Amino acid sequence: MDSRVQSVKLNLGIIGNSPRLNNAVEIALQIAPTNLSVLIEGESGVGKEAFSQIIHKNSLRKDKPYIAINCGAIPEGTIDSELFGHVKGSFTGAAGDRKGYFETVNGGTIFLDEVGELPKPTQARLLRVLESGEFIPVGSSKVQKTDVRIVAATNVNLQEAIKSGKFREDLYYRLNTVPIAIPPLRERQDDIYVLFRKFANDTAEKYHRPRIDLDSTSKEMLLTYRWPGNIRQLKNISEQLAMLENGPIINAETLKKYLPDYGETRLPAINPSAAEATYASEREILFKLMFDMKKDMNDLKKLVNDMIQNGGQYTTVIENHSNDDKFFNETMMDIESEGNAPINIVTPVQQHQPSPRDNSHIIDTQEITEESLSLSNNEVAFIKKALQKYNGKRKLAAKELGISERTLYRKIKEYNIE
Repeated sequence: MDSRVQSVKLNLGIIGNSPRLNNAVEIALQIAPTNLSVLIEGESGVGKEAFSQIIHKNSLRKDKPYIAINCGAIPEGTIDSELFGHVKGSFTGAAGDRKGYFETVNGGTIFLDEVGELPKPTQARLLRVLESGEFIPVGSSKVQKTDVRIVAATNVNLQEAIKSGKFREDLYYRLNTVPIAIPPLRERQDDIYVLFRKFANDTAEKYHRPRIDLDSTSKEMLLTYRWPGNIRQLKNISEQLAMLENGPIINAETLKKYLPDYGETRLPAINPSAAEATYASEREILFKLMFDMKKDMNDLKKLVNDMIQNGGQYTTVIENHSNDDKFFNETMMDIESEGNAPINIVTPVQQHQPSPRDNSHIIDTQEITEESLSLSNNEVAFIKKALQKYNGKRKLAAKELGISERTLYRKIKEYNIE
């Protein structure tokens, strides 16, 4: 391994010798002296910000300002002001002029974490900065110039976001001049135990706790766990074990209590890109669930009505049965042979005929009230329920709903939820 790569890793506390990790560090060092934009891709918790620091500290801008901005943590209504500044009176609460990050960090480096969370208008402003170095503060008509290098990072698939209309394609290619891919922790198995020992020993030394280690079984568990939170999750678990367990050897039963859903980690993972392609938004998911529920209710009503009209016999309506006749006929014969009530197989072209002994029609006079299919009403109900569950903590509520904190903030404003 290159001695320069090893030196950089030691200076920034990057632990591990995975070939993919070392390759990512080498790319960061190669492009650091340039002014090219960089897009760092990787799952949450893999340490993307450390690579932005590698680029800045080994660039010609290393003596200039550096700032890291989490785009997903800034509300949509204020992010333009944070990045580009504003003038007095440009919006309610703008008591004076304010400089944005692109002005205060002029000559330095801006790290835009979770860049995929930027709203579309802000994406257009950012594209102009990348193309011409120009920006306009909110509420101003004066064009300003800036010389800032942008290093962006994302834990989502931006190409899928482009297909769904959430991210600008032209901005993606401007940011992705040089891509750097950070491998997830589960693909760096040789580094997992080394990282665990480092985090656990640091915690024990800092808080004067006895050192801990793992037996062979618990070590194997550590290596086979999927680590959805990556290095951040491993660090948290290592610190918890060092503080809460007396050790000195941690067995498998003890470790399992700190690994959520360990037994489910060996199942195939759901492809997030396929899920995003199927459901373009949260509303589509809700609509599909409600539609399926309504269809099931209608099928149940039809089945009950058939049972009433046939004197308690079960009638099953089979559609598109041409390729499955043999299977259904054999199944029905098996059921009848066990002494069950006769089962009539009725095709869609057949009409139910009343029994000759049936001199009257049974009319169901019960009034049926269908459930509300209003998307907005159901969304409001879900959001209120999540907020009540977590006592108004939006971050936890957003995680429960499966949406970003920014999206939850926008929906709270949209529906005027108290």
